[in-house]
Amino acid sequence: MAAFDTTRTTYGSASAVSKFGSFLASLVTAVVAWRDAAMTRKALNSLTDRELEDIGLLRSDVDNVAKSHFIR
Repeated sequence: MAAFDTTRTTYGSASAVSKFGSFLASLVTAVVAWRDAAMTRKALNSLTDRELEDIGLLRSDVDNVAKSHFIR
């Protein structure tokens, strides 16, 4: 019968690996949010002033909408 000892850490501490994983996840999340905001900004900027007015926005609102929608 084989048994595995899961309480020992061989390659550094589990908390260091966990911290690195959390850092990597937050980095990926930030990059995805930045890219989504850029795509939203690009899409809204491609609309005419009349189209923006139809959805209740002004040209000056585009940056604020893109930032506030993706920053949590």
